[in-house]
Amino acid sequence: MNVLIVDDHPMTVAGYTDSLSQKDFFDKPFVFTKAYDCETAFAAIEKCSFELVIVDQGLPSYEQAGILSGSDLAKFIRKKTSSCKVILITAHTEVIIVYDIVKKIQPDGLLIKNDITPENLPIAVKEILDGTNFKSPTVKKIIQEVWKKDLMFDDINRQILLYLSKGYKIKDLEKIVSLSISPIQRRIAQMKEVFDVREDGSLVKEAFKQGFL
Repeated sequence: MNVLIVDDHPMTVAGYTDSLSQKDFFDKPFVFTKAYDCETAFAAIEKCSFELVIVDQGLPSYEQAGILSGSDLAKFIRKKTSSCKVILITAHTEVIIVYDIVKKIQPDGLLIKNDITPENLPIAVKEILDGTNFKSPTVKKIIQEVWKKDLMFDDINRQILLYLSKGYKIKDLEKIVSLSISPIQRRIAQMKEVFDVREDGSLVKEAFKQGFL
């Protein structure tokens, strides 16, 4: 399997290749190509077809091709080879930057650098190759917070939780919030997911605890 690793720190690239060279972990052996900036990565992608690309977001740019970052390189890879799995790695943990990558780039994997270890990188890569859209723990936490705020700024969601806290049943809420049972249940399920709870009562408690009600 042809794999391209792009990072402007040679030691980091060496660390990734060492981590992914574990015997018998992957079905097919990896053939690595290394690049340390957008220009050399661009040239490699033009010459060779890759099945997996691991690219750092913060890279020296290649202005001639309009590729100013790892994110731009990921977009180029997507256009060049739609079947290629793209893993984007970033040192950024700012909510806006991470959420922007998820929404606009939609990589097959998004990992925060500080989340990566020699032990967990092969596991993440294997999941991605198997078809899972992978997010490292910090990415998951950031996205969860964004979704939580989006959901809880919705007046109807807050109404639903408020009435549940007062003992109303879901069937009682149809007339109150002007929605049928099915959409109400979907909203509750979404809120449970982002608050990481299973019961309606726990959802209400968490919403109060975190200041959303």
